[in-house]
Amino acid sequence: MNKIFYALLTAVTLASCAESYNIQGSTSVSALDGSKLYLKAMVNDELKNIDSCDVVHGKFKFAGLLDTIKMASLYMDEDPLMMPVVIEQGDIEIHIDNSSRTVSGSPLNEKLYEFMKRHDQLGNELNELSHRQSQMLLEGIDEDVINRQLSSEAARIAQQEDSLVTNFIVENFDNVLGPGVFMMVTGSYQYPVLTPQIEDIMSKATKKFKADPYVKQYYQVANEIQARQNGLVEDVTPVQTQTPAAHANNETPDSTRNAR
Repeated sequence: MNKIFYALLTAVTLASCAESYNIQGSTSVSALDGSKLYLKAMVNDELKNIDSCDVVHGKFKFAGLLDTIKMASLYMDEDPLMMPVVIEQGDIEIHIDNSSRTVSGSPLNEKLYEFMKRHDQLGNELNELSHRQSQMLLEGIDEDVINRQLSSEAARIAQQEDSLVTNFIVENFDNVLGPGVFMMVTGSYQYPVLTPQIEDIMSKATKKFKADPYVKQYYQVANEIQARQNGLVEDVTPVQTQTPAAHANNETPDSTRNAR
């Protein structure tokens, strides 16, 4: 009996010392009320449910023990809400309304959403160019002049987007943000490709980043496909890769969505 008592005491003590996560959420989106939300993350190359909860009167909550820090995605049933969430220790807050979606309250989430905010600003600047084009045409400005000016500005914004994404990944090689954003950037490709941006990232990568399962597989397959395209090995149909976790964020820079 004493052995059983001490075993139970040890188990309770270890559980109480384990790190935990606590995520409080709120939403003003009526379509979410009464729905079931899921936190999903990649586990052994499969998208797995990590936690779930119901939305009641615009409020929801996730909580549990934390075995390791994870980059997860928020889903309503099987539909991705395009919200990455870092599951880490701390009191994390999620807020969803019709105009914005934010996650705050923990170091990595704060860093991730500051990056996403800056990226959104650049995206808005790029979208604004089309409005400026229409306005300039109405003002009677020569179309060639408009195209030269706006093309130059679009190239400048695209370069800023590239630099923003690359620098963020490089600065976070050794935590979940680096591989997580790399997955977001590359997940929209039809199959793994080696863009100049990806080559630049991999030339600077740490051993830990290169050892990440997704990064390692992507880079290996991308190199194999490029070798076939260059005629170095026999050509076969490229493997289609559309990683579910890549839907964690659909706000990736346009300049990184297409192979260049």
